[in-house]
Amino acid sequence: MTRVIINGCNGKMGRCVTEICAGDEDIEVVAGIDTYDGIANDYPVFPSLKECTVEADVIIDFSTAKALDLLIEYSVDREIPVVLCTTGLSEEQLQKVEEAYKKVAILKSANMSLGINTLFELLKKAALVFAPAGFDMEIVEKHHNQKLDAPSGTALALADSMNEALDNAYSYTYDRSKERRSRDTYEIGISAVRGGNIVGEHEVIFAGQDEVIEFKHTAYSKAVFAKGAVEAAKFLKGKPAGHYDMADVIADTGTT
Repeated sequence: MTRVIINGCNGKMGRCVTEICAGDEDIEVVAGIDTYDGIANDYPVFPSLKECTVEADVIIDFSTAKALDLLIEYSVDREIPVVLCTTGLSEEQLQKVEEAYKKVAILKSANMSLGINTLFELLKKAALVFAPAGFDMEIVEKHHNQKLDAPSGTALALADSMNEALDNAYSYTYDRSKERRSRDTYEIGISAVRGGNIVGEHEVIFAGQDEVIEFKHTAYSKAVFAKGAVEAAKFLKGKPAGHYDMADVIADTGTT
């Protein structure tokens, strides 16, 4: 049994984690942290980690960037591993996380979805087959109309997974409207669509002579990210200090 504290338990993602844990007999939420107390939970909720005295094996963090400093301090002092899901961290905060890797186990990934992280590994193998055979590689990502950044971090991570397998020989093209020229062989095109309430859709296209191969991942709700965080927490229990990511979770699942 993995005992977990949810940092940001009353936010949308925190509620998703709570619901998933309630249906998983291998994990138990023993405490939550949130400044908002208007939701009834089956576990004690504290307004700050400073006030939390409950023993736990792992912290799942879906809070805010401003809460990171206290989170790192708390996890290091108590030697409690962290599944770090909060985004928008500053360079200074990212450096603090880097330092914390030396003292405590922290799992941080560009995307917490098990499906996306499995896709990373599939794309590495596919790129090694198709790119040398002359196939063009394109990524199309779709998200809701309130998403501010483009392309998505996940789209860039998908491109990086292919590029790393190919010795980083490829550049990224985001906009074809500014130049009238044919497509360069060593480029990966990345296009962004924003509309409606699309949670997240990523399509990777390998286009060759007379054939096209497509890999596609669709997230129908944010629960897929919460599910990944829960699996990551179970994986991280008892791990030594260091930087882990969802690829480690996938690899561990494949060997158990």
